[in-house]
Amino acid sequence: MKDADRETLDAFRDAVNMAPARLDAWLDTEASRAVGDKGETGGESVGHASGRRIVRLLRKRQDDYTADDFAHMRKVVGYVHRHLAQRPEGDICDTPWRHSLMNWGHDPA
Repeated sequence: MKDADRETLDAFRDAVNMAPARLDAWLDTEASRAVGDKGETGGESVGHASGRRIVRLLRKRQDDYTADDFAHMRKVVGYVHRHLAQRPEGDICDTPWRHSLMNWGHDPA
């Protein structure tokens, strides 16, 4: 594995703190489907689709990662870092902010 890919994988593992089974169960909830940018179609949000892909990545063998997988990992890391910087004040337990992060595999609570 190239050094850049190793760094990406390490950053991805730091950003994604939900186990695949927990993330998969979360994505099945109404709260998960209720948040995020759904574009003009109003279908699945970008974050929800990303969450499904993250589950697949977490279950995939490291040797089988593709360049596209590493690109998505970088996207996840960037999203999590940007979103964490926007943390609202007060109790975050049942907020769209937290739910959006959870769709991307990170539970800040």
